[in-house]
Amino acid sequence: MKAKAKNIIKKIFLYGTIICVLSLLFTVFANSKIENSTEEFVTNQLEKLPKTKVAVVLGTAPNLVNGYQNYYFTYRIEAATKLYQSGKVTHFILSGDHGRKSYNEPEAMKQALIKNGVPENVIYLDYAGFRTLDSMIRAKEIFGQNEFIVVSQEFHNQRAVYIARQNGINAFGYNAKDVNKHTGLKTNIREYFARTKVFIDSFFGIQPKFLGEKIEII
Repeated sequence: MKAKAKNIIKKIFLYGTIICVLSLLFTVFANSKIENSTEEFVTNQLEKLPKTKVAVVLGTAPNLVNGYQNYYFTYRIEAATKLYQSGKVTHFILSGDHGRKSYNEPEAMKQALIKNGVPENVIYLDYAGFRTLDSMIRAKEIFGQNEFIVVSQEFHNQRAVYIARQNGINAFGYNAKDVNKHTGLKTNIREYFARTKVFIDSFFGIQPKFLGEKIEII
């Protein structure tokens, strides 16, 4: 019985090791594929971007859980403001999470942009941007945009633009300033594995949590 138990343990260890190695290889492949596929479409230089009607700003909260300033939010608003002032875009879709009354990413972004001088009438809110996938597909299906510029940090833009282009959208990314490596370590690690989910979602045909009535951007 002891020998049989040892054999079972060895097999479990072997299969577990194989699964871990394959998962690691898949993660490396996913990250490499997304970065290489979007290299020419994602930039921090305004002059390299085309003029489009709309920019989609991806949501995050203005403050962290501990109450401190969320620089991902701050830098995205700064980048979106520069994009508008440059004349590259004339309208915004602010896409984020508003899954509960006390948490409203799109509204927070709207107020920050208005404070920076962006007119309220060019801002449209997408309250169901729960995931990057949702934000990209809803921009096309709900807001009728087949071409737009995504505003977020580079690592996020790469994934967003890849998803958009895989769904027939002519998307570009304008990179907001990133936070320092120490502050953003947790986010960057999470992003590394989030990219594997892009391919899993594609394989299973995952769609946004909500669609709904179409909204015309005038």
